Amino acid sequence: MSSPAASVPASDGLDRKVFRDFFALAIGWWRGASARRAWFLTLALGACLVVNVGINFAVNTWNRRFFDALENSDSHTVFWAVIAFLGLVFCAAAIGVGIVLSRETLQVRWREWLIGSLLDRWIGGQRYYRMGLARTEPANPEYRIADDTRMATEPIVDFAIGLVTSVVSALTFVGVLWMVGGSLTLHIGSTDLVIPGYMVLAAIVYGVCVSGLMLWIGRKLPGAVARRNEGEAKLRFELTRLRENAESVALIRGEADERRALGATYADLVTRWLGVVRRHGHITWLTNSNGVFIPVLPLLLAAPKYLSGEFTLGQVTQLAGAFMQVQVAIAWLVDNFRALAQCYASMQRVTELTNAIDDIDGDFDRLHTGGVVLAPSGSGTLRLDELTIADRTGRVLIAGINARVEPGEKVVVAGESGTGKSTLVRAMAGLWPWGTGVIALPAGGTVAFVPERAYLPAGTLRGALLYPAQSAAVDDAVLSEALTEAGLGYLAGRLDEIDRWDQTLSNGERQRLAVARLIVQKPDLVILDGATSALDEAGEARLMATLAAVLDGSTLVSVGLRPGLDALHDRKLVLTRGPRGARLESVPLRTRPVTH
Repeated sequence: MSSPAASVPASDGLDRKVFRDFFALAIGWWRGASARRAWFLTLALGACLVVNVGINFAVNTWNRRFFDALENSDSHTVFWAVIAFLGLVFCAAAIGVGIVLSRETLQVRWREWLIGSLLDRWIGGQRYYRMGLARTEPANPEYRIADDTRMATEPIVDFAIGLVTSVVSALTFVGVLWMVGGSLTLHIGSTDLVIPGYMVLAAIVYGVCVSGLMLWIGRKLPGAVARRNEGEAKLRFELTRLRENAESVALIRGEADERRALGATYADLVTRWLGVVRRHGHITWLTNSNGVFIPVLPLLLAAPKYLSGEFTLGQVTQLAGAFMQVQVAIAWLVDNFRALAQCYASMQRVTELTNAIDDIDGDFDRLHTGGVVLAPSGSGTLRLDELTIADRTGRVLIAGINARVEPGEKVVVAGESGTGKSTLVRAMAGLWPWGTGVIALPAGGTVAFVPERAYLPAGTLRGALLYPAQSAAVDDAVLSEALTEAGLGYLAGRLDEIDRWDQTLSNGERQRLAVARLIVQKPDLVILDGATSALDEAGEARLMATLAAVLDGSTLVSVGLRPGLDALHDRKLVLTRGPRGARLESVPLRTRPVTH
């Protein structure tokens, strides 16, 4: 779970760059390997929408004939109109099913592709770690990937449906307004003013005015929604953090402080919600007024010609229906502005994450130009050549060190706190780019880095032992023996039990399990950074002795061990603080046997 510290303040208006960046990412579903499925679903949905507009046009035409038949008391036409209407109902239901299936399948598949793409970018190249290290990670990336992708893609499909339907409907029903409505003659004194296609003109003018007014009234809503979503994510993060640290909080009786902190977070969220509510209220003035006025407006426009006998009742009904269809098309923005604001806020959060990913790639590429270089060592040795490690500000932590660890050698790295021992390990793992020089790791060999807090994936104990090669086929006897050697023999009967092992096991048990994993996997190079710090001194000594014996042919670099364990190693590399960064000194501990 990431910290919500880094976030970009949401602006009130709509930024075209957000739309451009989001669609540059999301349009990839219609390209490459997923293109065939994407285009099939898109075209199927589009065809269903066009047919649906055709059915609406047929219903509009049916209205005219039915009401004209009622006005003329033509029972024969009314009877057949009812029969035809049943057919229209069936067609409308069938095409509705087609729209639902194609629409929701498209939404699910598009989001599936988008989440997969984001996960590849976020996890790939260790960016999830690098952004945290550089403190450039946007708040709550997991929420952006899991929830904002849904809240961004689903409305876009609905908007596209509404927009396509609106355009096709407008083109279809504008013709009805023009042909059936005709022109309106106004008698102004002795002058007759003829307005051709007056129903079309009225629909366009009214729709454009209402849409423009909606944009002006609701211009601050997207920013308010984005700030509310940030507040929701922050609250969820703090609740999860409390649950994951429940024992620590309970032991120090920190409930009152946690409650105050959560209360302040929720109070801030309420303020953000009320900001959205106020802006919804402003919009509702327009949407509700528009909803009441629109059904009446075409009747008022058609009334003069109906009263003069130029229109039949069926024509008035047909014109009212056509006017509504055109008005819905033109006022599409009015009806969808709230959903558009929510969608925009989620698109903004997704693009913030992708931009941060792109930026961290650029930063690390720049830093690696002349920075710390990881290189293969063909001789199987671990080498540090003129290695200087700095912090993010450029301050030198370790200055110009050289070291060589031979294959199978056991080395302990020592030094005062703050001399850069853990930073050196991160650099060996390729996670720390700041500095200069070369770190050469054994080429073709397996390397295992074990930190102080051992990671245990959710699932079975077997999977935790084999991680990250969880699908590897290893005999149960080998796994049980490894657990026993690591002091966890009592867990041997629970290999296929599914549990949250990172919460079920104590700190010391988690570290023992990480060592058991090394015993099973037998990597060529093992780098331990405080990997046994949670154990008592005697337990740590026994576990390290077991590990050194089992991995006799492996190279071992240990950081953070108690001084009493020096005897298990061949050599000590001591970092000593200096005015221009720590220096490295090699101290022999025992003579290694000569191998032939």
